[in-house]
Amino acid sequence: MRDFLSEIKAKVVYRNLEPAALVEDAIRKGEGKLTETGALLVKTGKYTGRSPKDKYIVDSDGVHNKIAWGSVNVPTTRETFEKIRDQIIEFLNGKDVYVFDGYAGADTKYRRKFRIINELACQNLFIHQLLVRPDENELKNYGDPDWTILVAPGLKLDAKALGINSEAAIMIDYENTTAIIAGSAYAGEIKKSVFSIMNYIMPVEENILPMHCSSNMDPATGETAVFFGLSGTGKTTLSADPKRKLIGDDEHGWSDKGVFNFEGGCYAKCIDLKEENEPEIYHAIRFGALVENVIMDEKTRKCDYSDKSITENTRVGYPVDYISNSQIPGVGGIPKVVVFLTADAFGVLPPISRLDKNAAMYHFVTGFTSKLAGTERGVTEPQPTFSTLFGEPFMPLPASKYAEMLGERLDKYNTKVYLVNTGWTGGPYGVGSRMKLKYTRAMVTAALNGSIEKTEFIHDDTFNLDIPKEIADCPSDILNPKDTWADKNAYDEQAKKLARMFKENFDKKYPDMPDAIKNAGPKA
Repeated sequence: MRDFLSEIKAKVVYRNLEPAALVEDAIRKGEGKLTETGALLVKTGKYTGRSPKDKYIVDSDGVHNKIAWGSVNVPTTRETFEKIRDQIIEFLNGKDVYVFDGYAGADTKYRRKFRIINELACQNLFIHQLLVRPDENELKNYGDPDWTILVAPGLKLDAKALGINSEAAIMIDYENTTAIIAGSAYAGEIKKSVFSIMNYIMPVEENILPMHCSSNMDPATGETAVFFGLSGTGKTTLSADPKRKLIGDDEHGWSDKGVFNFEGGCYAKCIDLKEENEPEIYHAIRFGALVENVIMDEKTRKCDYSDKSITENTRVGYPVDYISNSQIPGVGGIPKVVVFLTADAFGVLPPISRLDKNAAMYHFVTGFTSKLAGTERGVTEPQPTFSTLFGEPFMPLPASKYAEMLGERLDKYNTKVYLVNTGWTGGPYGVGSRMKLKYTRAMVTAALNGSIEKTEFIHDDTFNLDIPKEIADCPSDILNPKDTWADKNAYDEQAKKLARMFKENFDKKYPDMPDAIKNAGPKA
């Protein structure tokens, strides 16, 4: 592994500072301010979210035939990568540089060592809290990292000269185990670069299935569950069960021993955050946490989480042990239950349904949820959103690779899979109503404790799903979505419309998927 620190002629190199020292430096340098609860608040400038059009993978002989190249995994040359890498090194010369040595992977057998070299103290604080932190003895014997990520948000690139999309670039060189981030101060780019790296090396090197999911476990039995879902489907809310231990909220691996968190922290959305709705996240915003792009009253230092004037994507990063019921270390058993979460704004998917192995693989690669009318300009009715594997931007290998790994595990461990619709019932968005959280929690509880399997199921021919007839603490008349619509013909038309959208998406994106998986989806 190349020693980039020896090449950077830094003013001072700060290695593995504790959060208090990093917060002090960030404030001294004007990177941020303290909120009334002691969290460090920063603004990330032009980039308030990930920039997918600025993300590239080095196309080298060693990886060329493994990557699923396309509009998500965009190739770049090693020459371009090295030009930008060298510009970062030159840019960091004469500056204070912050270094964090940590791990990705709570399971010590499979973890990887990551060295993050930061321009900003606040971003070094972020990654210190988001990755798995070495103890004193581990740090003493850390040695060389497996991966290095160079991060210079202050470097604005010449897009035309470099042949890239903008002044920012996020690039990964899998063969040379290096990543670079320039031009963007959004801390999530660091986190997701680590995730994208793990999503390549875990299947290729360790036969471990990487998952964009949350996970929790029963503290008494160790029974473990994982929750997949895109933004707005309830992944964080439903996995944060006070009766269960939280393993992690976003990134996990599934080995032959069980599930393990890739991270040591959480990166939660803050928009409209209220103590009564999400107390664990609310109280995690304290000293040591990094808050991005939230509006604060300069006099009282009180945050207004409802203010979207900078962005709706306001965020907070904090160590997972800021959550009172967290599982430390972030390791659980073989998943007994897998839950796919979707927010169907068409109002036609059942609130919970059971999937066999092929249907599970179908919905895994499909990754469906809905955009709502009014959320974007020009969106006047619900629009389907399909994100492969519930995390398409971070999955460098072909979808079939991850799907096959999931199918193998479902077979081997007899894991049950359920599709849970947290969206609309009684009609589409604007007509029907959002599924009540208490009913969704009852359905998820029934899936986790196995009681759902004791009831009778009926088959939905349009969506090719099995729907339970009864669930404890849940009205039976909401379980079959057609029963909740006043106009049954209108339901049939809407259901057929969404089924066609599923089929068109699948046929376009996965033409080579086995027939058994293809036939397990909705029937147009």
